[in-house]
Amino acid sequence: MIRAMAVVSLLVLLVLVLYVPSAHPPERFIEQLRTEYTNAAVFWGKDAGTRMLSRAMSMQQSARQASPVPSSKDAAPVGGVNAAVGQEMASVNQRLFNNPYFRSIDALLLLASFRLAMLLEWLPWLLAFPVAALVDGCLVRVVKAKEFLHHSPEMFALYACLAILTSCATVLAFVLPFTLHPLAVPCVPVVIGTLMGTAIRDFHARI
Repeated sequence: MIRAMAVVSLLVLLVLVLYVPSAHPPERFIEQLRTEYTNAAVFWGKDAGTRMLSRAMSMQQSARQASPVPSSKDAAPVGGVNAAVGQEMASVNQRLFNNPYFRSIDALLLLASFRLAMLLEWLPWLLAFPVAALVDGCLVRVVKAKEFLHHSPEMFALYACLAILTSCATVLAFVLPFTLHPLAVPCVPVVIGTLMGTAIRDFHARI
């Protein structure tokens, strides 16, 4: 059940992520990024908002450098037939990747990078909560096994599926052009860690 839920969730997530850029122009994602930055600067402070934006821009620049798509400035200066072939290939790449859909994907990735930067900004302080939930779940699991208490596979599957759905919903929320509260993103690891810790409590243990 858990494997089927994971496969179905990932497939649906992939379809929705690929559909979002076709439904919204790139200007919509840029406008949403400005709104998110303003909200983060007001809620967390201007310095924190600037750090998030700087990290998002760095991630976007790194992604562009790692992209296998060649740019026109990467072409070596040649003459004759090779120059004509190079110009034609550059023209094909321009027509293929410089259309509204791919520009929307680029703007979508920038918005998602900013939200990921917001999560990374507070992740070192937030990791204590999911780690505590996982440790608590493991200890309760061991105690229940030693006391021969019943482990419920149904509850384990339920909470594991909820954790998977929450993770997929988080990825989808990162790319959708609607306003997220600045406090919503940092709460994601706390919620997922709590669900996983609760699931571990009912995972069968042999002692």
